[in-house]
Amino acid sequence: MFGSGRRAQAIGRYLLPGLVFQSVIVGGGYGTGREIAEFFVGHGPLGGLLGMLVAALAWSVVLAIAFEFARLTKAYDYRSFFKELLGPFWGLFEVIYLLIALLVLAVLGSASGELLSESLGVPKTIGALILMSAVGALVYFGSKAVEKALAYWSILLYVVYAVFFVWMIWVFGDTIGEHLSSGEVIGAWHLDGLRYAAYNLNGLAAALFVLSHLESRKEAIGAGLLAGVIGIVPGIFVFVSMLAQYPQIADVPVPITSLLQALNALWFLAIFQIVLFGTFIETGAGIIHAINERVAGAFNDAARVFPSWGRLAIALGMMAVAVFLADAIGIIGLIAQGYGMLSYAFIAILVIPLLTIGVRRILTQKTPSDSQVLPSNKDKS
Repeated sequence: MFGSGRRAQAIGRYLLPGLVFQSVIVGGGYGTGREIAEFFVGHGPLGGLLGMLVAALAWSVVLAIAFEFARLTKAYDYRSFFKELLGPFWGLFEVIYLLIALLVLAVLGSASGELLSESLGVPKTIGALILMSAVGALVYFGSKAVEKALAYWSILLYVVYAVFFVWMIWVFGDTIGEHLSSGEVIGAWHLDGLRYAAYNLNGLAAALFVLSHLESRKEAIGAGLLAGVIGIVPGIFVFVSMLAQYPQIADVPVPITSLLQALNALWFLAIFQIVLFGTFIETGAGIIHAINERVAGAFNDAARVFPSWGRLAIALGMMAVAVFLADAIGIIGLIAQGYGMLSYAFIAILVIPLLTIGVRRILTQKTPSDSQVLPSNKDKS
């Protein structure tokens, strides 16, 4: 996607993993603004911003280690990756990942219902069903389609979020500046920054399939460090914009919609909602694609080919369960009750092992030649 020249390909190797990571986390991380409200707004304007910087630092460090670990071990799906990292206990990650996947998909289903209900006046179930169909269609076409969709839509999202951020500053800059200058810091912002970073590391599993492009330790570590920055910038745009309606914004189910309505520009509201709905699709597709790649790896081990209809069946099955959860619990309950608990699980089975076992393996294992292009486990569809 970055062109055929050598320089363009090098730039692509550094940027693509971060763009895919950002695409996967956006729906469950800050697409609606509800997640930002839950983890950061309660810590005050300055405290929340500091918490987000902690999250960015945590992502950069952990992803740099993870990307190099994946390159060294040639592990490009989460089954292979965690077998290398956790040995016989790798199944613990799969259990937690499936739980967080269902939770995030349920949040996406609930948010889709809220979004289309508020904008078009249709029943909330319609939005969830449209999301389910779109995710299933994208996943059906396999790795190349998912990779391109996630990368290109991530760039589009960056542009739209940047316009939104500048517009909010232009219209509400005095109010936002007043809140920031207050220097208000409340509670353990650093802890919530780490918790937010931890549960969003589910995006690592979904980004593994593009890491086969990385050819050297420099590229792997550089791409990991950049991924943390790429991942957090749109979230900071959302947080700072939310200060225009601080502190009441903390209780709004979909804060992004409230902020867009305050701009009083129907054309931009329509564009943003289309892009936002697209982010829900790409997040759902990325999460489910990681599961499909894990299943495809098991099929490969058995000398069998994972059929395209199997990818579609997994996608539709998971989305159906998620839609049920979304309807039963609602977006605020899902985020408040689920994300915090699973954050600690990700710290235990992903962050700590990577910072210990992962670092030791990287320092002691012989490094493949930088000129060697590592084979990929990706499907060829």
